[in-house]
Amino acid sequence: MSVTRTDTGMEAETEADTDTVTWNDKALDEIVSNDTGRPVLFTNARVLTMDPLIGTLRGADVLLVGALLVGVGPGIVAAAGDDNAIVVDCTGMTVVPAVVDAIALVGGRGRRSECVATLTPGNTGDLLVVPDSSAPDVASALATLLTRPEEVRALIAAGEPVLWSGTGAPGRATPPETGIPAAQDLTDSPRIGVWIDENDFLHQELTPDGRYDETRGGRPHAYEGRYWIDGDRIDYLDDLGFWAFGEFRGDELHHAGYAMRLGGRA
Repeated sequence: MSVTRTDTGMEAETEADTDTVTWNDKALDEIVSNDTGRPVLFTNARVLTMDPLIGTLRGADVLLVGALLVGVGPGIVAAAGDDNAIVVDCTGMTVVPAVVDAIALVGGRGRRSECVATLTPGNTGDLLVVPDSSAPDVASALATLLTRPEEVRALIAAGEPVLWSGTGAPGRATPPETGIPAAQDLTDSPRIGVWIDENDFLHQELTPDGRYDETRGGRPHAYEGRYWIDGDRIDYLDDLGFWAFGEFRGDELHHAGYAMRLGGRA
């Protein structure tokens, strides 16, 4: 038997073999169809920010504008109407960072500025919403996501829902396929050719069939293998078995401490 219930924060008793929770469905619909840049406000939650300055907040709000977390703390909801915000009632819920700095979690950061993945205004809006009972601390909240995802109320990545009410959110990103991808056809790519560093030590040839061939200090074929370009990133899989990467920055290709130009031109 399957029972569908609406959970506004208080855990409901059920004898169902399968219990499907619905939570803030209207807000989800508004978020998914939000094409005018309306802010999204998670309100009246317990918030474990992981920020040493801000700490843990109760009855607090988390405000997202696009991919950015712009406010955290009590009282933000007072301006929700002024800003035409989408309001998500989080009564009985705990909000934690969805991307957690494990080093900070065990006290391994010496300075606040070194902490990453906190619910700090100015950071990317990556957050996880679970019932208070599932989140005595951040580690427990993450364990809920990893082992009992059906209990998750919301998983937000850069302001976009990934999970909602324990299931995949509409329009969520499709994860990349696992395994080594097929070779790219780079015949028309402007990045094909021989890249040379300023000291003429490293020559890296990128060929249209997705192969690279490095000459180092005049030693030909020092490294050879496959490569893939994704935006401004290049990933290498050497024939010896190791992976490496580089970045295209304007007219330069940066790789392993070298800055190369196509054809060695200045």
